[in-house]
Amino acid sequence: MTTHHDGGGHGEELVRSLRSTVKGGVRFDDGARALYATDASNYRQVPIGVVTPRDVDDVLATLAACREHGAPVLSRGGGTSLAGQCCNRAVVMDFSRHMNQVVSIDPAGRRAVVQPGVVLDVLRDRAEEHGLTFGPDPSTHNRCTLGGMIGNNSCGVHSVTAGRTAENIEELEVVTYDGLRLRVGRTSDDELAAIVAAGGRRGEIYAGLRSIRDRYGELIRGRYPKLPRRVSGYNLDELLPENGCNVARALVGTEGTCVVVLGATTRLVPSPPTRVLLVIGFPDVFDAADAVPLVLEHGVIGLEGLDEQLVNDIRTKGGNTKQLHVLPKGGGWLLAEFGADTAEEAEEQARVLMEELDDKGLTLGMRLLDDPDEEERLWLLRESGLGATASVSGRADTWEGWEDSAVPPDQLGAYLREFKALLEEHGHDTAALYGHFGDGCVHTRIDFNLRARDGIADFRAFAEEATDLVLRHGGSLSGEHGDGQSRAELLPRMFGAELVRAFGEFKGLWDPDGWMNPGKVVDPYRLDENLRLGPRYNPIPVTTTFSFREDEGSFARATLRCVGVGLCRREEGGTMCPSYMATREEEHSTRGRARLLYEMLEGDVVTDVWQDEHVKDALDLCLACKGCKSDCPVGVEMATYKAEFFSHYYEGHRRPRSAYTIGLIHRWAGLAARAPRLANLAVTVPGLGTLAKRAAGVHPRRKVPSFAPRTFRAGFVPRRPAPGAGGQRVILWPDTFNDAFNPAALHAAADVLEAAGFAVDIPRTRLCCGRPLYDYGFLGQAKSLLRRVLEELAEDIAAGVPLVGLEPSCVAVFRDELRNLFPHDQDAERLCRQTLTLSELLERHAPDWRPPKVEARAVVQAHCHHRAVMGFEADERLLDRLGLEAEVLDAGCCGMAGSFGFEAEHYDVSMQVGELAVLPAVRAAAADAVVIADGFSCREQISQATDRRPVHVVQVIAEALADHSHPQEGTP
Repeated sequence: MTTHHDGGGHGEELVRSLRSTVKGGVRFDDGARALYATDASNYRQVPIGVVTPRDVDDVLATLAACREHGAPVLSRGGGTSLAGQCCNRAVVMDFSRHMNQVVSIDPAGRRAVVQPGVVLDVLRDRAEEHGLTFGPDPSTHNRCTLGGMIGNNSCGVHSVTAGRTAENIEELEVVTYDGLRLRVGRTSDDELAAIVAAGGRRGEIYAGLRSIRDRYGELIRGRYPKLPRRVSGYNLDELLPENGCNVARALVGTEGTCVVVLGATTRLVPSPPTRVLLVIGFPDVFDAADAVPLVLEHGVIGLEGLDEQLVNDIRTKGGNTKQLHVLPKGGGWLLAEFGADTAEEAEEQARVLMEELDDKGLTLGMRLLDDPDEEERLWLLRESGLGATASVSGRADTWEGWEDSAVPPDQLGAYLREFKALLEEHGHDTAALYGHFGDGCVHTRIDFNLRARDGIADFRAFAEEATDLVLRHGGSLSGEHGDGQSRAELLPRMFGAELVRAFGEFKGLWDPDGWMNPGKVVDPYRLDENLRLGPRYNPIPVTTTFSFREDEGSFARATLRCVGVGLCRREEGGTMCPSYMATREEEHSTRGRARLLYEMLEGDVVTDVWQDEHVKDALDLCLACKGCKSDCPVGVEMATYKAEFFSHYYEGHRRPRSAYTIGLIHRWAGLAARAPRLANLAVTVPGLGTLAKRAAGVHPRRKVPSFAPRTFRAGFVPRRPAPGAGGQRVILWPDTFNDAFNPAALHAAADVLEAAGFAVDIPRTRLCCGRPLYDYGFLGQAKSLLRRVLEELAEDIAAGVPLVGLEPSCVAVFRDELRNLFPHDQDAERLCRQTLTLSELLERHAPDWRPPKVEARAVVQAHCHHRAVMGFEADERLLDRLGLEAEVLDAGCCGMAGSFGFEAEHYDVSMQVGELAVLPAVRAAAADAVVIADGFSCREQISQATDRRPVHVVQVIAEALADHSHPQEGTP
């Protein structure tokens, strides 16, 4: 039996040894250990330290040092494993940081050579250049790594035709803990005999493999279930002669317990150039499952299922709800994808299935989608399943633990009916059922109470009963995520004691002393050990300024939102997470920061609570873009967490100079309005400007915006529509940025609103929402400014007068922070509802007003807060109404992020973020295209880093009004 090496007793000697031989990162500090203490599972084990190897030599050096000092080793990819196999008391090697390349593509041979840390979508994009793809594609495809997929034997939507990862690996280059490097793959009888005859460590391993095959062969053939998704256990069946004694495929799915993967040669398969998606509605998910065998007969390349509970959870959480209209009538659905060389061929395949389903009267409705964008949105809805069911308002949190069982597809309907009954018997009747129905694989998250002893007892009892149930249907405990710690204890029920003994022998050949990811799969920890929560979970109590109303007023519960699926680690697309995209460091991802905050309240590794430097350093590079608020599947709000943390951190530390210059810009703008020329001289006179920037904490390469000669407030005259036109009164919010630096935008807004039939006023006194204050933790001042807003606008709030803002970040304060700071104030709630962007105001209160047509092309950068809090859909509709040929960039954050990009210590990251996508897209825009950016900081980043001069959309409308004699119709 393997010994559980606990990773204790390793000190400075191991660290010195690693740092003297490893070129990549070597981090044994408490912050790094906290970051890697868990994955996407229920488990937590604090590692000894973390190494990010740059190359194979670094891996070999790491193993040598660990051998010398007796330290266990754990290989890690994207850290999205759900069964606990990706956390351990070991030295963690994170391959995703540096060893992340596609080495080569062989289109003719349909092969690719990859490093273990390469992200799946990187490989797929390279393969698609040749009309090929890597078949297995988990929902984490844009951040999971090939090494992790090899470790877990991952699958995905298209495994229904391509198979598991094991079927798509041709060769592996591996190294054992004791330093033996091998290239393994199919092994003929002659090759096997020659290797054994050659002797040595390699011959010893292969002799043992042959012995396992010969002694256990009949038992393997008899006990291994025959189904597409048998992921549990080791792939000893790959050693059988009829399977070519494929040692590489036998090692796939061993979860880092046997070898370290240094590289892989993968199989590539043709990627259908045209796809259509048939959405089929059934009375319930059980009827949908019953139809799976019939649908499979029609050659689908993907077949997913989802139930009504999942749809309701998505609707409750408000994520991806705009895609729900695509679903036909039903209480359970199948998503059947067809692929072919032409659209006509794919549609014909789908229509044949539709006819048969119609003839048999099995469905409540069907919808055939042939728009790639619409199909993609529906796939995203399906992929959001884990996030949609993880934390639903008004319900207990849900957890993995029995989230990927699989049965033969023809057993799926019967299995689901019994599984649903088992859930209800244990009081878990809100668990959604969805997954890869074409392969008989079912995903769910269950509301186990993992903080109480009786809840943990229920967790164990349920897993044991569910194991017996799935085995009665000829299934596998795991159909995709692996065994890790969640299911390894239950493997004897599935395979019997003798085969489990064979698993131990297999591991023993490669890792005789048990140093590779100990306690996982073989001689495993109990499924209720090492729980991240457990009956002793008792976070440090803290008092917060924000109310955290969506987390029951608990900051501790907010830190538990992150479930570790790692969407924040994607390398392109969307907004979240710009700092990770720039640095590729775990601590600068939303997940990494959330984990550190969780550990901060645990207090045993990160020990200084609000004063902890590890947490501070991680949050320091957060751009507070709020991208995670909308992009994160579980709604982690790192901008809020950052502001809360810094409000406490700076109680014991001095704030940076920029906090008192940029952070208090509302004060300085008020003073500068009295003598703008003098204020501008301070930053424009050679020498003096350099000193001023240094004193203010601004990077020397940044151009400080000039104060306008006259503020908007100073020149504003209340606007009234033409006599007899009526006109609803609106308050135009003169935010500090536009009022002091770009009053032309506010004047343009007044013109447009008047033209649209509104009576335009502004607040009687100079007010500010305090947006920059949050970045520096000035929450007391921010709250005071908002309280003053509520007092000054009390009559207008009570009267329901809309407040329209031009600066998205300021509108976001009223729509987000305001309610979080004043959770029980009804005026705060009213003002939140009454505050609108320009596009929202025109759409809701002047729907009949027709803006002038603008015959032009435009490139549009949406402010991150705009997308995250208000959404950009109304703005896209306004752009359409204007007639603009507009390209709205899906390029994420511009990198300026308010004060962030001006600060000397953040300038480099700011520019890295901008150069990821936004700035190149702007430079590539046609010379005659208008560049539209409503956010002040977005405009500054673009104007300072390119030769383009962006404008607010309201300026485009105002200019068109001035150029056209445009008849106005309708009044609000």
